[in-house]
Amino acid sequence: MSLVVLDTDVASTLLRRRTPAALSRQLTGTIPAITFVTVGELTKWTHVRHWGPRSLATMRTFLAGLVVLPYDQQVAVRWGELQGYAQLRGRPRPANDTWIAACCLTRELPLATLNLKDFADFAEHEGLELIRA
Repeated sequence: MSLVVLDTDVASTLLRRRTPAALSRQLTGTIPAITFVTVGELTKWTHVRHWGPRSLATMRTFLAGLVVLPYDQQVAVRWGELQGYAQLRGRPRPANDTWIAACCLTRELPLATLNLKDFADFAEHEGLELIRA
């Protein structure tokens, strides 16, 4: 089995059990992973949306079942390169999307996302492999 990184949107659909069938089929037999960024984004949602104890427990259980890709120096350097290249192309990218792409590219892992436009630039110019529904 191989690792597949889940963008925050895909992780959210898995958590809520609303993953599109086509994407679910593509993820079958893989090991789901998320980045440190997705942990942060999901945590933010629990605060903004005032999640109660039951929902928070569900989130903790969900996160415990995933591989979490950490920040490290290689990822930070790759993030800087990606941000620089995108700026030079005249297409600056959002910081969090760039962190997720940097984690994937550094570890040569594909990214499952429902937001193709957010990562198309990284796929086209940097070779990020995208899994989409």
